[in-house]
Amino acid sequence: MSETSNKTRLEHDCIGQMEVPANVYWGIHTQRAIGNFPVSGITDSQHPELIRAYATVKRACAIANEELGLIDPAKAEAIRAACLEIEAGKLADQFPVDVMQGGAGTSSNMNMNEVIANRALEIAGRQRGDYTYIHPNDDVNKSQSTNDTYPAACKLALIDAIGPLAESTKKLAKAFHDLADKHINDVTIGRTQLQDAVPMSLGQEFNGWGSVLGAEIGRIQEVSNLLHEVNLGATAIGTGICADLRFRTTATRHLAAITGLPITAAADPVAAMTDMSGYIATSQTVKNLAIHLKKAADDLRLLNSGPHTGFDDLNVPARQAGSSIMPGKVNPVIPECVNQCCFMVFGMDTTVTWAASEGQLQLNAFDPVIIHELLNGIE
Repeated sequence: MSETSNKTRLEHDCIGQMEVPANVYWGIHTQRAIGNFPVSGITDSQHPELIRAYATVKRACAIANEELGLIDPAKAEAIRAACLEIEAGKLADQFPVDVMQGGAGTSSNMNMNEVIANRALEIAGRQRGDYTYIHPNDDVNKSQSTNDTYPAACKLALIDAIGPLAESTKKLAKAFHDLADKHINDVTIGRTQLQDAVPMSLGQEFNGWGSVLGAEIGRIQEVSNLLHEVNLGATAIGTGICADLRFRTTATRHLAAITGLPITAAADPVAAMTDMSGYIATSQTVKNLAIHLKKAADDLRLLNSGPHTGFDDLNVPARQAGSSIMPGKVNPVIPECVNQCCFMVFGMDTTVTWAASEGQLQLNAFDPVIIHELLNGIE
């Protein structure tokens, strides 16, 4: 590596050479990806759970490599220190690759390797780009491939995101149950097929929504169990090529220790390369929650309709003026907003279904759009 000016440094890869801004921590592979994928304008950095998780995976791998004598302890220490900084939220602006990227997440992995390597070089008292000392692929990516580390990071990111989703669902369920207690004696009419049926209370109606959401909390927590299985050490297609035979169990053990999660290694590493079960289950669980949220929002809009020619069973609190031409009109804007979020989640599930079904031969290449859609849907 050599400095061509105060503003750039020259790096090379198997394709050729390229100038990289001197003030960034990424390298040539990331720079190429920036040019290749100017697609959505949404970058990996906008999914902080994924960035944190990937740094955690790389830290576990560095510890394993050192324990097995595959990396010099001083280099491993610098790599671990860089990973810890990224896990703490530092260098968040150094992950500029578009979420809509080809290569099964290779650009994201290269980006992470380069940022860790260059920050580790600084920690070790070296210059960025001095890859003769710490190399992004030979050291940071030692015993690894995109195909085993990227899915591991995706699963950790989903576990991280699912926690707040369960808490939010719990709060909404409680709010419905509180309303149920408040309105338990307020009699209304139950309806089937939009026709009057038999009497019930508004409290019973609110309680029904709360109970359905309460059941969803358990399903959200259950799906995380499917995300605890990782495939570290499987490398490119599950055969473990270029990795020490001991690395698989060692890296998995350290990842479990770091995260405090019951992380296990996939029983069949070749099969695990194309097994999208964890993603599919997560998507279905989030979609199911969205269906129940949409049901509650739809009911609120119907029961609030009128006031003179609609149901007018209850009044949704006024939040803003509802018309620029009809004075005094107020719309149920919050349920309408919830509806639109649910529509987006339905689209998420369709995207995940298609992407998960495209695992031809030994690899599914579409993890990037799956994790992007799932994290967006959960949020």
